[in-house]
Amino acid sequence: MKPGIHPAYHPVVFKDSSTGDAFLTRSTIQSSQTVEWEDGNTYPLVTVDISSASHPFWTGNRRIMDTAGQVEKFHRRYGQRKTGGAK
Repeated sequence: MKPGIHPAYHPVVFKDSSTGDAFLTRSTIQSSQTVEWEDGNTYPLVTVDISSASHPFWTGNRRIMDTAGQVEKFHRRYGQRKTGGAK
């Protein structure tokens, strides 16, 4: 790697805003917020909306879709067809 052209790669704490879970990893992201971690050191803090702690794929919790509402929305938009069958 060429020296001086790559961003600084340093430890960063990412915190999930919905669950409060946090994890320490390495990244090039910059942040003005800091947090004192379990090891006593202070690291930059980045707050994220979704992480593996809150994402439905990783937690197994699925969002319940309002299918009845979707069907009614379709009927309002395109009209309801008559079910007469072919003769």
